[in-house]
Amino acid sequence: MSSDEIREKYLKFFEERGHVRINHSPLVLENDPTTLFTSSGMQQLVPYLKGEPHPKGKRLVDSQPSFRTQDIDEVGDTNHLTYFEMLGNWSLGDYFKKEQLTWCLEFFTEELGFPKEKLYVSVFEGTKGVPKDTDSAETWKVLGIPDERIFYYGVDKNWWSRSGTPEDMPAGEIGGPDSEVFFDFGTPHNPKYGEKCHPNCQCGRFIEIGNSVFIQYKKKSGGLLEELPQKNVDFGGGLERISAAVSGTPDIFETDLFLKIIGRIEDFSDKKYEGENKNPMRIIADHLKASTLLIGSGVVPSNKAHGYVLRRLLRRAAVKMHELRGGLTPIPAFEAIAYSVLETYDDVDFGFAKDRNLIENVIEEEMERFGASLDRGLAVLEKTPLDKLITEFAFDLYQSYGFPYEISEELFRQKGKKLDRDEFDQMFAKHQEQSRTASAGMFKGGLLDTSKEVVKLHTATHLIHAALRKVLGEHVSQKGSNITPERLRFDFSHPQKLSEDEIKKVEDLVNAQIKKDLPVSFEEKSRDEALKEGALAFFGEKYGERVKVYTIEDPSASSGPPFSREVCGGPHVAHTGEVGRVRIVKQEKLGSGVARIYATAE
Repeated sequence: MSSDEIREKYLKFFEERGHVRINHSPLVLENDPTTLFTSSGMQQLVPYLKGEPHPKGKRLVDSQPSFRTQDIDEVGDTNHLTYFEMLGNWSLGDYFKKEQLTWCLEFFTEELGFPKEKLYVSVFEGTKGVPKDTDSAETWKVLGIPDERIFYYGVDKNWWSRSGTPEDMPAGEIGGPDSEVFFDFGTPHNPKYGEKCHPNCQCGRFIEIGNSVFIQYKKKSGGLLEELPQKNVDFGGGLERISAAVSGTPDIFETDLFLKIIGRIEDFSDKKYEGENKNPMRIIADHLKASTLLIGSGVVPSNKAHGYVLRRLLRRAAVKMHELRGGLTPIPAFEAIAYSVLETYDDVDFGFAKDRNLIENVIEEEMERFGASLDRGLAVLEKTPLDKLITEFAFDLYQSYGFPYEISEELFRQKGKKLDRDEFDQMFAKHQEQSRTASAGMFKGGLLDTSKEVVKLHTATHLIHAALRKVLGEHVSQKGSNITPERLRFDFSHPQKLSEDEIKKVEDLVNAQIKKDLPVSFEEKSRDEALKEGALAFFGEKYGERVKVYTIEDPSASSGPPFSREVCGGPHVAHTGEVGRVRIVKQEKLGSGVARIYATAE
């Protein structure tokens, strides 16, 4: 039975019992100050669980794409994910425990064919102000689940609210006890997880396949819980885990929701999904699936909010692929894995764009930004003894090589060292303050940093700009740039992509100036004077009355204008020979009369 079939069976099962399908929430929440992503199906239903009437009635069902950032560090075992799909049904003050648990068991045993003896359940053991959930336990017994397969747990396992335990719930928050269903794979117990095995044991024998939450309490301002005027049911069942149980494997990465993705990882890593390869492959599969769906939902990598989570996922996947391959991974590998995600969800409409070009561009740019520096950073990490000043070292890995804190934390943990997050944050804040203090007059203009490689490529953009104007015409003007140590990206006004012949002419012209080893000089002038002398200043509005004019010209030439003269804040190399041979490696048409090229210097 495929995952698509399981999903549809579930939705139809509850429709036949009076439930109405509702539209899922978007994966990415733009205007919710409490959270970045949709992490469960009930998020959109909170007002109705508190008592507001829902326009579609009291019985609802859906399948909700979900993302949980708190599970990122747990990914790598058999059943944790950042992106997952949650099957959900709700009763808004209609039916309660008896009906819910009966239908839950009926769906699992009659629709999916699970043997009843393979199912274990848990119920709430009670706490101050909330009694032991004997009602659920008695219902399970009537349904044929014997005492020995019914387990009682406390607030850390069998209580649900968005804020955690009753003590952690703020005033006005809703929650209640829950009853979970576990599938028993019958695998031998690993004693390192405890003397005795039980449903919440982490040895891999059991997997949770459903959780019926009985939302019947609200936290009062005085700290006590009070009963809600209506008693609600909120069921959630992870499709990936249910699919694993249907397939008879305790590993969700061996289901049809991951088979294509794992297959592509095997192809590009030249490794099999077995033994010590499983952990990094699971992380890559999960992180690139989540990244693909976030990009399709409009997220791009950045250092804030949604974008930071995406950047962290992509870069951690890159680190794990580096571990598998023992070196730098070609960018097409990550793009191919992302395509396998789109193929996996080809027949499912979750509202994300299945735009290969969009996903390719975002992944390519981020991997170009991080890829080459990853090799250098990991090499430095291997050579550096971690005996002291590890926070300073972690910050250097962030500043020089783009390693997010969480990646350094994981790499250091593998070496038996613990990073201090507070110390790192203090160092980061100090760096930001120093940067703000020193930013008067500093050049930003699309440069990642002022390293030697970036400065070379920055000078190359001036050469390319001038060459494009000479080959294509003076209508060419800079529209933007982005420069990392690995490559430059240059946007310019032009109605179409360059022909092969035009690319060769531009490259030859640029490299001829580099071979001449021309001096790169600058003068400070008034803005008006610079423009009068013919300096290009397409971003002139960014500068004040006094500007720097950078000139690249042949001092032996008897006459004629310099090869390049532009208003710019710097920095640049002293002579063009320092740039190295320039090669245009890719181009794109951005629309609205703007073209983009990518170039490297070797």
